[in-house]
Amino acid sequence: MTCKELVELITDYLEGTLPPSDRKRFREHLMVCPECRIYLVQMRRIVGALGRLTEEAIPEGTREDLLQAFRDWRRRPER
Repeated sequence: MTCKELVELITDYLEGTLPPSDRKRFREHLMVCPECRIYLVQMRRIVGALGRLTEEAIPEGTREDLLQAFRDWRRRPER
């Protein structure tokens, strides 16, 4: 598994929905890639922090900026 593949699959890994064969490859990659281990720790922290955030706590302008950023990101061609 490449680092790019791991990044693409990290949400499924964290949610426990990654198929067993991919989960095995994911874990094998983590064993040899310190950067991806750091990324996994960071993603777990982000998910934990966001889990405590309510929609009402986000200022309206910030909410719209975030939604637009995600819309723009989804439209970008793959590099």
